[in-house]
Amino acid sequence: MNRSEEENRDPFIIGKHVFGSLYGMDIDKISDEDFIRNIAIKAAELANMHIVEAKSWSFGGVKGGVSAIVLVTESHIAIHTWREYNYATVDVYTCGEHSDPWRAFHYIIEMLKPNYYVVNYADRTQLPITYKTEVKEEIPSPM
Repeated sequence: MNRSEEENRDPFIIGKHVFGSLYGMDIDKISDEDFIRNIAIKAAELANMHIVEAKSWSFGGVKGGVSAIVLVTESHIAIHTWREYNYATVDVYTCGEHSDPWRAFHYIIEMLKPNYYVVNYADRTQLPITYKTEVKEEIPSPM
């Protein structure tokens, strides 16, 4: 990194990660690929994220369901559903200072209307500390 790039660099990376498990939703809603994908897209827009691409897939079988992933400049939103278990997981991660993963998560909850859910938060912000390691002298081997 040259001096100009270093001077214009943000002092640290901001990381906000909201993720949770949702239980007891309408089976028709969590089986509808278009519905799930559109929820993820709208959640990204409401959270002030910049969409790069949105993809979704529908899976059949005993553990069938839907997966939708919205890749955003700031990171991603993922929703995975399992109709057999009436269960879904939601993952909203942003590394943007101006994006709001809580707003995205709450919108998804509002749209899927689970009977109950568990939410977690991880602060994944990189501290503005520079670590340097120097080897002063070689430590002799015990053998």
